[in-house]
Amino acid sequence: MAIILTNGSIASTPIRPPAGLFITDLDGTLLRSDRTFAAADLAGLRRLGELGVMRVVATGRSIFSFESIQPAGLPIDYVIFSSGAGIAEHPGGRILRSASLETDEIRHAVGILRALRLDFMVQRSIPDSHIFGYVSGSDANPDFEARISLYRRFAFPLHDDIDRFGPATQLVAIVPPEQAPAALAAVHRLLKGLTIIRTTSPLDGRSTWIELFPAGISKSRTTEWLAAQLGVSRTRTLSVGNDFNDLDLLEWAQTRFVMANAPVELRDRFPTVASNDGCGVAEAIARWMEVVAPSRSSSNFGRCCPTATGMARRS
Repeated sequence: MAIILTNGSIASTPIRPPAGLFITDLDGTLLRSDRTFAAADLAGLRRLGELGVMRVVATGRSIFSFESIQPAGLPIDYVIFSSGAGIAEHPGGRILRSASLETDEIRHAVGILRALRLDFMVQRSIPDSHIFGYVSGSDANPDFEARISLYRRFAFPLHDDIDRFGPATQLVAIVPPEQAPAALAAVHRLLKGLTIIRTTSPLDGRSTWIELFPAGISKSRTTEWLAAQLGVSRTRTLSVGNDFNDLDLLEWAQTRFVMANAPVELRDRFPTVASNDGCGVAEAIARWMEVVAPSRSSSNFGRCCPTATGMARRS
């Protein structure tokens, strides 16, 4: 594994620590089902900024995919992308930290996934992680084929040229719903040296994406690094998510909420707010502020409004 720091610290370390750190997932959390952002959620983010809270989007998207959907003036300070493999300032997009798999790690993982006859992609290193080589191990996999079609300009068949591929951000195996439990168990058993993240497909909402990253890479680890850089105590953190790839971040933050559209396993474990279509982010912010700064909170941004901005489609 290689970790690259652009200068070892953030560009503008504040004189005193921020009032807190708010981290939200994007797809299915801050982003609504119609691929728009609710005005109430954006108002909540702006209110946090006024109160001195740093605002972070933590997404599984590549930085290319994130930048293709964000509306002008999205009120956040940082974006953690590729599930923690990279972090960038916002606005501006300066990448602060990135991680990648080395050739021997890629070769080993590719061999295991081929042996399991899984359909998978190998993503190039940051900032080009939207470019990928793909290997088909089955006869039919509509979700796998849909992702290749979506990224047709950036996708190419990957044969036996791993040594020429170079470093990679991650591997993504796309598994039909009925095959997911067995595939997940096998990958966990055979690739213990990597971080393995389970994600529900953002394309068909049913298939499972098994994402493989360097050991120690996750949304929570990168958030922890950012908090240390900013001097923010973990006791002043809030995370919001909706899927299994948010689990480590939900467990890390002092306060955490899941959307009403999250799987039942997550709703059984964590406090639940409204869905991504019902301004759950705004509700989470309002509830958090009532605890950490009741005299400075506002009830207005907790109300959902149909007005929305931004269009998106997740990688």
